[in-house]
Amino acid sequence: MAHLPGKFVWFEHVSPDPAKAQAFYGGLCGWAVQSMPMGDQTYDMIMNGEQAIGGWRTADTGVATHWASYLSVPDVDKSAKASTAAGATLVMPPTAFGSVGRGAAIQDPSGAMVCLWKGASDDPQDTATTPFGNWFWNELWSTDVKAATAFYAKALGYAIDTMDMGPQGTYYILKDGGGAMRAGAMQQAPESPMPSFWLPYIHVADCDAAGAKARELGAVRTIVPPTDIPGIGRFTVIIDPLGAPIGLIKGAS
Repeated sequence: MAHLPGKFVWFEHVSPDPAKAQAFYGGLCGWAVQSMPMGDQTYDMIMNGEQAIGGWRTADTGVATHWASYLSVPDVDKSAKASTAAGATLVMPPTAFGSVGRGAAIQDPSGAMVCLWKGASDDPQDTATTPFGNWFWNELWSTDVKAATAFYAKALGYAIDTMDMGPQGTYYILKDGGGAMRAGAMQQAPESPMPSFWLPYIHVADCDAAGAKARELGAVRTIVPPTDIPGIGRFTVIIDPLGAPIGLIKGAS
């Protein structure tokens, strides 16, 4: 079984209106929907071409629309226990999901939600290039990034590197046991009204065009206008019509 502990392997859009979300992202990214039997129910998967890359879920009452990030771990029960010992809150205890895998949900010490996951099948493997419509990066926007990164290092085994971003402050990079870069983390501005959250980035062919298309399709607003990151690419961050933040990036060629 080819698992990659430390990699974010699945992303799930959680909202009160999955059909509306499916229409928006279908128009923006060309994603299709494929239903998978789950006992006496069905689960709608996000299909980027022939590849299943995530899913759609109806939010429980009172739960804000968001993208849920699923992190591959070698043992869900042990990782959940280590996480709570390091200061996380257990939101969903380790649970078996039929023949699909085993998962748990935690809230890190800065308030961001993350799902711990051990799939019954292989994790999506690393590739030299990221297809358009696939996940390019995952980034923690934290109200206390130092506490958060210390937690991910202690509980989940990440090595933490830092980059000086000048006026933007320090950018943190989370690396797995093999040294692969798996995620980033940054400190939110004190005046930001948003709680800590994980922000996935979708790879797009043209950042500016994708941002404009998102607005045409009903995106609520733009958090970060199209911006260049030397050597990395050009990105923008928007709020989708249901209220979830999402990043759009064109990687440097």
